[in-house]
Amino acid sequence: MLKTSFASLLAIAVATPALAQTDNAPDKDAQDKIVVTASRSGEGIPLENLPASATVIDAQQLDQRQIRIVSDVLRDVPGIAVSRTGAVGSQTQIRIRGTEGNHVLVLIDGIEAADPYNGEYDFGTLIADPSARIEVLRGQQSSLYGSDAIGGVINYITLSGREAPGFSARAEGGSFGTVSTAARAAGASGAFDYAVSGNWYHTDGYATARGGSRNVGSDNVGATAKVNWQAAENFKLSGVLRYSYTDAETNDTDSNPASPTFGYTIDSPGVHFTNEAFYGLLSAELTALDGRWTNTVSGQFSDTTRKNYDGFGYAYGDKGQRYKGSFVSSFRFGTDAIRHRLTAAVDWEREQFQNTSPPSPYVFTGERSTDNLGLVAEYELTAGGFTGGASVRHDDNNRFADTTTWRVQAGYRLPTDTHVHAAYGTGVKNPLYYELFGYADGKYIGNPNLKPEKSEGWEAGIDQRFLDGKATIGATRFDSTLKDEIYTTYPAPNFVATPGNRATDSKQHGLEVFATLQPIAQVRIDAAYTHLEATEDGVTEVRRPGDIASFNATLFSKDQRFSGTLTVRYNGRMDDLAYTDPSFVPVRVSLKPYTLVNLGAQYQVIKGVSVFGRVENLFDVKYEEVFGNATPGLAGYGGVRLAF
Repeated sequence: MLKTSFASLLAIAVATPALAQTDNAPDKDAQDKIVVTASRSGEGIPLENLPASATVIDAQQLDQRQIRIVSDVLRDVPGIAVSRTGAVGSQTQIRIRGTEGNHVLVLIDGIEAADPYNGEYDFGTLIADPSARIEVLRGQQSSLYGSDAIGGVINYITLSGREAPGFSARAEGGSFGTVSTAARAAGASGAFDYAVSGNWYHTDGYATARGGSRNVGSDNVGATAKVNWQAAENFKLSGVLRYSYTDAETNDTDSNPASPTFGYTIDSPGVHFTNEAFYGLLSAELTALDGRWTNTVSGQFSDTTRKNYDGFGYAYGDKGQRYKGSFVSSFRFGTDAIRHRLTAAVDWEREQFQNTSPPSPYVFTGERSTDNLGLVAEYELTAGGFTGGASVRHDDNNRFADTTTWRVQAGYRLPTDTHVHAAYGTGVKNPLYYELFGYADGKYIGNPNLKPEKSEGWEAGIDQRFLDGKATIGATRFDSTLKDEIYTTYPAPNFVATPGNRATDSKQHGLEVFATLQPIAQVRIDAAYTHLEATEDGVTEVRRPGDIASFNATLFSKDQRFSGTLTVRYNGRMDDLAYTDPSFVPVRVSLKPYTLVNLGAQYQVIKGVSVFGRVENLFDVKYEEVFGNATPGLAGYGGVRLAF
């Protein structure tokens, strides 16, 4: 049924005619340098003038690096560490600047995408769309978005029909029995534009257990529909619908204390999970006073269902929904030399969740919910080379204590084309459902008295442009403190896991460095490096490499028909936890550093038809990014793409 539905979706996408591109289509190069996530006003801010740390990964970068799994390209962003537990489709966490995975707010086309039950978004379920861009905003952003944005915000944006009109289709195959397809139809005509896309990624996988023989594979499906209608000169309606489905095999950890592999990942036939999610957003925007006053009302939802299976059938699961309504009013005033913008926003949100595990004395299977009302005020100023602003948010929550968060930031571009910037902000993260109310098997007991985690921190940076803006280098120093961190304790005498709030502070500080260079149309180079020190009471926190670096170089032929991309990614030494002690208390282990090299190329055979191929892990490096989980070796992929 699933495959039939997906095939039907692709057929619709193929059959839908691409409307002609209108003359007033926006400048794509300019659009790629705009950040919309950094302000609640809805207006984009030029990346070069943004007084906060941000990275934009544009559609061309995604294409040239042949990204199929979105989390892979996030490894190229300063400050980001990626941890995938197993093969493609397995749980994948993103940590920004040493914070936890659930400290990162994830938006997909402006929709909050985190699983309401688990409290974070699983990037293992996100397959790259044919035309998209990614904005990563680092640092505390709770004053704009509320809970979850302690480490920052990742906004994954599919392009509209006006931004990227036309039809495209792609098919590829390769190592580990991998088959991937995607199709997109988009266009614009007059006041209307649309984009419909779908993708499917299948892999037989590889053995993730040390010395194991069971290949762990997955099936991933995604589909998006996006429409905009400029009903009047000052009135616009927009809508987004998105669907994703993942069926991923996994391996369990050996839980028999008498076994020589106790605590290690072992072959686990029949063990897998499914994750199905629906997302939607509808917004209406009304402008007045010659476009200087914008009012937007929107409603959105997300609905996620996760089911876990063992060798005997359904074992446990959960489901959650989020409903959110927002009203944003933004007023712009001043002169060409000095521009002000005031923004006010009201966010109402309800999260509801339920444990759907089979009856057990350890689990509550009733439905619970949390309501939150957020009030936001933001001021932004641009005056010559100066940009700055401040924001404050108050959250009235029916389950936790009310919270007020704030942020100030400023930047200035000197006549030497040197940009200096600094910011200070606070953040908050509410406890997760399973942290509050327990789990299913009696090995973890919830704590309904948990307090929200709170963070505060600063950053200061400088970047320098060269060659008339064709080259930029920059560096940012950051420092954050997390209070009331939620962690797992193992109190005697039974050593049953339960969460609590730490009495000591967790600290994260480090340095981010980046460089971009595109001196001519035939060369593009992007590089990033992060040094991180993340500790709790002086002890290094796990799954946070001390050093991360990436390098991407793309060369184009003069006629732009051929391109080749070299990607090098370095992940430094890091600690992890191993449950190899019969007391079930974790043991700290060290994972060795590794460097991965990918090489890709593509060639336009005739207009609209291209062939491509890539090699991943070129030197067949053996490594672990999560303890006990083997990773893929040398792999090759190739395919064909149509674009009209």
